[in-house]
Amino acid sequence: MIVFRRCAMVCEGAHRSERKRAKSFESHSDLTVQLNFDEKTMKNVQVYDKPMCCSTGVCGPDVDPVLPKFAADLDWLKQQGHQVDRFNLAQQPQAFIENKVIHQLLSTAGTDCLPVVLVDGEVVSQAGYPSREDLAAWVEGGAAKQGLPVASSDGGCCGSSGCC
Repeated sequence: MIVFRRCAMVCEGAHRSERKRAKSFESHSDLTVQLNFDEKTMKNVQVYDKPMCCSTGVCGPDVDPVLPKFAADLDWLKQQGHQVDRFNLAQQPQAFIENKVIHQLLSTAGTDCLPVVLVDGEVVSQAGYPSREDLAAWVEGGAAKQGLPVASSDGGCCGSSGCC
């Protein structure tokens, strides 16, 4: 929960208008309620990767083109306020042992199940990296916003005139 409080150290040196604003935050219970609601909707996303040379796998001579995109998608989730943790089997084997769900998956399916994505402790994906749209659906219950719309294929840029 985020709480705004007056602090002697902050308010002492603050300009008069800033002190007023700090006091006004204390009296707005609506603000606290909204912050509590937003905090409850944030999800905890954990990614358990196959053994890789570095934490993101975006190094070495043969970089899987999916990895940089997935790393960007995880950064996007962080920017949305979600908690994101990523574990590499080669560098953090203890994390794979400590998580009962992951340990069980590895015991039954071996490393073929990796990468595994958990959202709030539940497996949502395994044996492949999900798209940003999938990640958005799992954490927000909806699709991610697209950068640019895709042009329709019915008639080109001039509609049905047939010029292109």
